Amino acid sequence: MTDRIAYTKPSITDLEVAYATDAARTGWGNKCYDYITKFEEAFAAHLGVPHAIATSSCTGALHMGFAALGIGPGDEVILADTNWIASVAPIVHLGGTPVFVDVDPTSWCLDPDAVEAAITPKTRAILAVHIYGNLCDMDRLHDIAARHRVHLVEDAAEAIGSVYRGQRAGAMGVFGTFSFHGTKTITTGEGGMFVTSDPDLYNQVLTLSNHGRTKGDTRQFWPVEVGFKYKMSNIEAAIGLGQIERVETLTHRKREILEFYRSALLTVGGMTMNPEPPDGRNGAWMPTVVFAPQTGITRDRVISAMKADGIDARIFFEPLSSLTMFEDAPQNSIARDLATRAINLPSFHDMTAAQQERVVRVVLGCMK
Repeated sequence: MTDRIAYTKPSITDLEVAYATDAARTGWGNKCYDYITKFEEAFAAHLGVPHAIATSSCTGALHMGFAALGIGPGDEVILADTNWIASVAPIVHLGGTPVFVDVDPTSWCLDPDAVEAAITPKTRAILAVHIYGNLCDMDRLHDIAARHRVHLVEDAAEAIGSVYRGQRAGAMGVFGTFSFHGTKTITTGEGGMFVTSDPDLYNQVLTLSNHGRTKGDTRQFWPVEVGFKYKMSNIEAAIGLGQIERVETLTHRKREILEFYRSALLTVGGMTMNPEPPDGRNGAWMPTVVFAPQTGITRDRVISAMKADGIDARIFFEPLSSLTMFEDAPQNSIARDLATRAINLPSFHDMTAAQQERVVRVVLGCMK
């Protein structure tokens, strides 16, 4: 039987194992934050920002960031309809109102024109989610946010390694967040990161992240407000430190895999894939194929063909507005259409050329 090809799995080496082992053996008592601190410092340095806080998830990082901005009942936050629910859940938890807008057909990210049209007096923030490593049009979104005096936040959960005109994804908004889930380019198993260049916002989130206890307060177990428990463990951070020390290698390999698919598939016609941003770089977390409408090829048809060949494939995100807990938004036609004719391709770091060629054969076979 042909070996099954997973759509993703992490790259863990002896370095991460050694760090995690050391954390498990020695990272207790007054050393219980050692790897957390090292990971935060290394991540901030990689991103080029002064402040980073390791968290239990990207969702938790978003939750604390929005809470620190004061997002609450009556406040609207604009985000793309093409998204995973993790991006919108914190807005709902805080009592805010998510406003789903359509996506750009090329980047599959927020359409700036749709964002501008959705601004109301209740708008407090724009959430720019860099989907699959693709990048939002940050220049236009910055302009819109500045003119309307609203916050621009980045969800870079899927965009480690992506660069927009010299700036790394996650470093351009009032704050940014990252995911280290086991499917991501770098992983801690579960986990996330909050980053910002705003020292006041950093201190607010740092307090919220530790049950409302202020850093440096000499009183033991003395919260100044009701906070959250979204801290990362020292052992997870040890794995993260090994991963961030290898981040250039890991993102380079992801880009190699994307380029392999692009060179093998796009010459055929009838397909598009993750775009490279102007004056930037796509971190290539999840290579994605969108089949042109005239091909008549559907997502379900390709997934069935892959399954028959022992290949895992991930569906493109369904619009959030199609979920029963949110208001329907049929006007977001591009987000709805893309989901029916797009798939994510396998892209784990150790994937062989033969495995990629096998995926390509199945995709091209659907074109016949």
